[in-house]
Amino acid sequence: MREPINRDARLALDLALTIRHDGNGGVTDDLADPAGLTAWVRAHPEVLPDTAPDRADVHREGLPVGTAPQPADGGAAGFTADAAHLTAVRELRAAVRALFARAVRPGEPSPADAARLMPLPEAVRHLNETAARTPTVPVLAWPEGATPVVRQKPVGAGDDLTAALAHAVIAFLASPDRDRLRACHAPRCVRYFLKEHPRQEWCKPSCGNRARVARHHQRHKAPARADRYPPERPRTARGTG
Repeated sequence: MREPINRDARLALDLALTIRHDGNGGVTDDLADPAGLTAWVRAHPEVLPDTAPDRADVHREGLPVGTAPQPADGGAAGFTADAAHLTAVRELRAAVRALFARAVRPGEPSPADAARLMPLPEAVRHLNETAARTPTVPVLAWPEGATPVVRQKPVGAGDDLTAALAHAVIAFLASPDRDRLRACHAPRCVRYFLKEHPRQEWCKPSCGNRARVARHHQRHKAPARADRYPPERPRTARGTG
């Protein structure tokens, strides 16, 4: 059994999957406008956590332990996207999907944007430059009776949305989980997914069912056509006597 998908892999995948099948044979974009990005960020609170101070900082400020001042933006819950946020995240997503297409080689990329992928050198450069907008440092947390946990804390006063996403994408692409990335090629599907077992071909069972039905119809199409239109019998020359 595979371990559950970690935070970085989940964020990277969820960002890429904001381009998805619309259920009617086409492709839709969950980040088509600032409202869509706002809804997506609020559904992923881990991307913009509240910047609560450490306990030592709380004591220094004379506040009771457990009472942390709220950040100005309220983390993801208080996030509202504007046009600049939308442009930045969509550009990052384009880089991510280009790098996902590289990661699934020699398999085919998602058909959603296979013909218009960002050039790979540009995608790598854009991802690194985006990640550099907010440098982070590792911070250790080791509660009594629990195992140590390391989180990345922004060096500056606040976090940057696209930088936080870029950090997650870089961590995922540099991890062994990258080798599990696949593009689903079931009919009408344009998703990327992480392969959970060696024989998995599709992102979910419903895609596997559609693919099997399509294969069945394809196998039986040619024989049915042959029965409907039998080949002509060779003609024989008529006698002249």
